[in-house]
Amino acid sequence: MFKITRRAACTALLSCLLLPPVHAEEPAATSIVVTQAWSRATPGGSKVAGGYLVIENKGSSADKLLSASTEIANKVEIHEMAVNDGVMTMRAVEGGLSIEPGRTVKFAPGGLHLMIVGLATPLVRGDKVPVTLRFEKAGEITVSFDVQAMGATAPNALSDVADPALHSTAKM
Repeated sequence: MFKITRRAACTALLSCLLLPPVHAEEPAATSIVVTQAWSRATPGGSKVAGGYLVIENKGSSADKLLSASTEIANKVEIHEMAVNDGVMTMRAVEGGLSIEPGRTVKFAPGGLHLMIVGLATPLVRGDKVPVTLRFEKAGEITVSFDVQAMGATAPNALSDVADPALHSTAKM
């Protein structure tokens, strides 16, 4: 009985060794590319910060930024700012932000931005802040926001992002 059991175990082991390896499924390639993520340092006691970035849809169909989150704050909201009759308004974008195929959406001061609410500690220049973006099709993408000086308009390489004419190329 022992020889039969041992022979069956050896046969099973050998058959496993002869089978081609099974690979874990590769994550789906995303057509959403996120770059130039940054924020400003905040004064002590501040509970809010803005987040800025560039989202490019290199795909052939629209996707939608549904939400964002970070461990350093209670919540993150997608916001837009606009000037109507000389009055600046800011509001949360309800239902997510559509990003059409082949389009680039730039989040920058004075326009679209992520409002980071309920900061646990102030943001300090040089910090890297991980933020997870949730897209309808692309799923979750975590990016690292580079914290710049207080009052920065954009990191040196991103100075064109601060141009209000470039803020919203997306449909909401």
